[in-house]
Amino acid sequence: MTVPTSRRTAWRERLWEIIFEADTRAGRAFDITLLWLIIGSIVAVMLESVASIRSEYGTALRVLEWLITIVFSIEYILRLVTSQHPIRYAFSFFGIVDLLSVIPTYVSVLFPGSQSLLVIRTLRLLRVFRVLKLGRYLGQANVLLTALRSSGPKIIVFLGTVMCVVVIVGTAMYLIEGAEAGFTSIPRSVYWAIVTLTTVGYGDIAPRTVLGQGLAAAVMILGYAIIAVPTGIVSAEMVHATRPVTTRVCAACLTEGHATSARFCRDCGESLGRPID
Repeated sequence: MTVPTSRRTAWRERLWEIIFEADTRAGRAFDITLLWLIIGSIVAVMLESVASIRSEYGTALRVLEWLITIVFSIEYILRLVTSQHPIRYAFSFFGIVDLLSVIPTYVSVLFPGSQSLLVIRTLRLLRVFRVLKLGRYLGQANVLLTALRSSGPKIIVFLGTVMCVVVIVGTAMYLIEGAEAGFTSIPRSVYWAIVTLTTVGYGDIAPRTVLGQGLAAAVMILGYAIIAVPTGIVSAEMVHATRPVTTRVCAACLTEGHATSARFCRDCGESLGRPID
């Protein structure tokens, strides 16, 4: 018996709402379930790194990791099936994250003991951002992203200025102190300038002369002064970026975070359906 096309379409649309949306009860439950699975997976990986726990519960932890990986694998396949543009989703940021969240477990079969691959599993924590689509968090996340995007040119100019300052100060300190104080080269002196300007102060290199210490004091004070610059830039952009948004996802380009009254996608123009009241 052949399933009618309209029924298959309705089935895909229902799965799309559950997997990609968070405005419905089913979609919210799906996202919360994923969040708990992510937390369980990360806790299992962390506990497995403890020798005493691994020796006693290693098998159980591995079974739990495999079960969670299978669930993530099924979820990834469903996302490809329900997406109108599966290739676009597969190469999107979250599509790549979804794939990377399941690869390490399968690779460990071919390369046992590859502990470094466990670090990749922490990318599953990025699924938290999907859960943050619920309620007011999506609006705040989009405000922050918009502010960071808008303040990008200003931040680049600011960082360029800072780089010029550390190069000049580092070169000056190299000439003032010399190799006897540990300033053996201009790059090493620039490293000292960066550490001092950012108020980290490792203390592995320190000026000894009065002139060098005076320059170091000036750089430290300058470091406290410039901390407020990027904060002010981003804060100013956040004021302009505030707007109410929803968790609706465009089925064509996967853009999310549209305004409550939006009827069409802000990026590709695809219809979003009726606005949310």
